[in-house]
Order: sequence, then structure tokens, then C-alpha cells
Amino acid sequence: MRRSALAAVLGVPALVTVLVATVPAAATPAPHPLPGGSGLQQAELVGRAVLPALTSGEQIPSGAAATAANGVTPPFPAQPVQGFSGIQRDGDGWLVLSDNGYGTKANSADYLLRVNRLEIDLTGGGVEVVGGFGLSDPDGHLPFPLTRPDRRLTGADLDPESFQRLPDGTFWFGDEFGPWLVHTDAGGRVLGAPVRPDGVTSPDTPDLAGTPPTLASSKGFEGMALSPDGRTLYPLLEGPVAGDDPQELRLYAFDTRRARFTGVEAAYRLESPANAIGDLVALDDHRFLVLERDNGQGATARFKAVFLFDTRDRDRDGYADKQLMVNLLAVPDPQGLAGEPGGYATFPLVTIEQLAVVDDHRILVGNDNNFPGSDGRTPGVPDDNEYVLVQVDQDLDVRAPRR
Repeated sequence: MRRSALAAVLGVPALVTVLVATVPAAATPAPHPLPGGSGLQQAELVGRAVLPALTSGEQIPSGAAATAANGVTPPFPAQPVQGFSGIQRDGDGWLVLSDNGYGTKANSADYLLRVNRLEIDLTGGGVEVVGGFGLSDPDGHLPFPLTRPDRRLTGADLDPESFQRLPDGTFWFGDEFGPWLVHTDAGGRVLGAPVRPDGVTSPDTPDLAGTPPTLASSKGFEGMALSPDGRTLYPLLEGPVAGDDPQELRLYAFDTRRARFTGVEAAYRLESPANAIGDLVALDDHRFLVLERDNGQGATARFKAVFLFDTRDRDRDGYADKQLMVNLLAVPDPQGLAGEPGGYATFPLVTIEQLAVVDDHRILVGNDNNFPGSDGRTPGVPDDNEYVLVQVDQDLDVRAPRR
């Protein structure tokens, strides 16, 4: 047992079991330039940890309709612990949100939606699953038939991609099938009907009733931040709404006390219309960090980055101002945590969808490994769930959330 690196940062004790990383992070001899963007990266790798891809949870079979990939053949005798699409600090550990399972409604009906609690040892390199909770709708708030008679939610019911915990301990989840926001209690039980912004519908929503969708599939609320006072959610769509600029994403404001959308807070402009966002976190009432990525992996990855953006639009171009914070394809690695000292660590994984602020100079980034389909680290080998701790020179000046 080793004391958690995060626990050391936060000044609290924690014991974790160290698991051996199955693959090392690749190191490059020179920076990988990013096309577009503004500003220069001033960051370095200061920690790394890995949860192996072949990690299982509840002993309920899963993956009957999933596709074999990278040497892994479904179905599985237990629920894979994978697909992390959101992360929240939880004392000296972390809560991580798994998305719908295997990528579509059609192949994920036996994947149980869950929030897992992790202990992440950024010094020793291991990750341990130490608890969590599943999502359910026992009181019938979701206005469509569910997959399971016990009303435990599956990846055929919702596709949760982002989440936030409010000061009262309840959660809001951002979904892509509606796209909806869904409110639950501290144990994942749905508390009310899902809420959707006017004029935004996915082709996966069960209530289209013959009307055309206004959003592409899997382009719903991928990122969602919470204001420091806990009163406003800022859900960010992953794709453009029909009729909008194809490089423009809507950042909404949502009143958590009244459970209603109050309008579009800002427009986030992608560096390319082929890019997507992965996650979002608030620094204060106006400044956010956002993950932006392309769809490449391994040798085809060309754009994976963390930006700081400010909704006040001080240059008055109609979009939130952006500043490059971290080029995830070439993070300076002076300690050699990912290879030789003085090199550059790479994070060439296709879906990088977890982002958290540790303190004013450190951010935690993690991937969604799309088990077993993604192999961005080693061709033919399913990606692990990886975490990197990056230190930035700029003071993020984080406004502490109210708890």
C-alpha cells in the first residue's frame, strides 16, 4: 500500500492498492504541433495512473450484442468497468461516470449505468475501484419504457456523458439520447422528469413522433460544468444544432433551483468542424476549461488539447475567448514519467472525456476507453483507462465551489 498522490496534494490520508499498468505512455522526441488554437503551452506531466482495460465489476453478464475487437470477444460474465465520460472529486477519491456501454442503444441493453468511486495513485501509477452506485428510476419519472423490469437503467435507456454534484448531494446527469438533463438523489435514483432545451432533439430520442431531429446522434451534453455557488449548470453540446455554424457549439445555462433552461450562455467555437468536445469544468462564473479533440487515435491523432475559455468574449468576435493550456499530444515530461526524462508524453486516445481541476496549477485528464473497441495506445490491444496529472504555469485562480 502507498499513500495516494492526490491525498498528499489535499493533505488527507488514503490507502490504495497499486495495479500494474499494462502499457507505458508513449514519449516523443519533439513536440507535436496543434493546427489552429491560440497561445503557447506552458505545462508539464507530474503524475500518471492506469486502470487496466480488463477490469470487471458487478457479476451480471454483459455485452451480448457488443462487437469483438482487439482480441476481446464478448459477451462478458460481469459488467466491464469502462467508458468513463465524467469525473468529480469525492473527498480523497474520485467519482467517475460510465456512459451507455458499447456505443449504441442497440448493443448496450445489458450494460448497467453506474458511477464508480476510484482511488487514483498518481505517484505509484495504480487505480482501485472502491465503490459507487448504479442509476435507477423506481418511481417512473422517465417518460418511456425501460429495458429492465426492475427499472435499473441501462445503456439502452440513457447515454450519460457528464455529471455534477450539487451542494445538497444530489446529481444532475447530462445525456445524449434526448439530449436531456436528469436529476437523481445521492444514490442515483431519478427524482423527476428529464429536461431538454427547446428545439434540440437527437435522432435517438424516443419522442420524435416523425419530426426531424435537430442534432446528430451522440452529439448531446458531452460536457457540463457547475457554477461555484451550485445554482447554475452549464451543459455544452458536443455537436452543432441544425442551422447553426458547424464549428459552433451551444453552451446553455440551467437553473438548478427551478430545474429549467434559462438560455444559451455562450458559443464555443471549435478549431475545426471535425473536432468534438470531451468535458468541461468551471473555474469561476465566466472562465472554463474544456477538452477539445479530433476523432483520431494512435498514429492518426492530430488534435487533443485543453483550452481555457472566457464567456465574456473580450475580443468581441461572438465566441468565447480561447487560450491553449495543454497540447495532450506533446506534454513536456522532464521527470520521464512516460518515457525518457526530458521527452514529451503523448495522450493519443480517441475519446478523452474526463477533466478535473486539482488546484490552481494542476489538472487531471482521463480518457473514455470505449472497451473493447479503442486501441490508440497499442494497435490491437484494448485501451486502458488512463489518467495524467498536468501542471500548468498559469495560475488558474479557481473559485472554490460551495459545498
